Amino acid sequence: MKQLIVLFLPFFLYAQSIELQILGSGGPEFSKRASSGYLVWIDGKAKAMVDAGGGSFTRFAESGANIEDLNFIALTHLHIDHAADLPAFMKAGFFSKRTAVLPILGTTSAGKFPNIKVYLERLFGSNGVYGYMDDILTKQSDSFQIVPHLFDQGYNSHNYGDIIVGMAGVKHAKIPALAYCLSIGDKKIVFAGDTSAESEKLINLAHKVDYLVVHHAIAQHAGHYAKELHITPKRIGEVASKAQVKNLVLSHRMKRTYDSEEESLKLIRENYKGNIIWAEDLMKIRVQ
Repeated sequence: MKQLIVLFLPFFLYAQSIELQILGSGGPEFSKRASSGYLVWIDGKAKAMVDAGGGSFTRFAESGANIEDLNFIALTHLHIDHAADLPAFMKAGFFSKRTAVLPILGTTSAGKFPNIKVYLERLFGSNGVYGYMDDILTKQSDSFQIVPHLFDQGYNSHNYGDIIVGMAGVKHAKIPALAYCLSIGDKKIVFAGDTSAESEKLINLAHKVDYLVVHHAIAQHAGHYAKELHITPKRIGEVASKAQVKNLVLSHRMKRTYDSEEESLKLIRENYKGNIIWAEDLMKIRVQ
């Protein structure tokens, strides 16, 4: 019996409770849903946040998460419905007990979209929109320092405490965008962000992951430009099937797609036979 206890002890020591939580399941419109925002919980603490769209600040508070626990915040791209609440998080952080540096992950510039470093400077630099908080970019911050972590549009990975973050550039029309893969032990979650997923990058990043969070922002019959920005239901099924993902979470739900969700499910099911979950604000999913 003692031998059995010794054999199983490492499992109990290292087994982790991992949960995916949806902060915002909506898009850039007037809605009861918050815009894009997600948390990954490890052993009861919110350790990672992906996107900070409008309403995610309030949902974060409602979730019971603490900014002190975050290893990083990752932004998929700089559209308003994915990044607008970031300043609110930083201001609220002043009233928290956090002192550790907080990495803000993002990508390179293109057209009118700055890279993540310039973006933070335009927000919090001495001549920025919130210049009164310019110390947050320095080690002399009255609360904690934020540091931009810039990744190009290729394949990259970086270790953030107990989370390995892989990322790849994905097509979102001409907007620079990243998809993120969060690995915790042998569990993996991919956040596709906004993308048309025309290339194989998302498929490669999401290969055999436990959960793929993808945005159902358009119906199959959407116009050409919408399809440059967002993935179609049929393509969602193709990507999930080719990547052999175990579970598919459909988020970024919008009024323009509500009436077509049943039709979209049929199109997705043409290729993907795994578990499908429609995202709801504050929904928590155990990653098993």
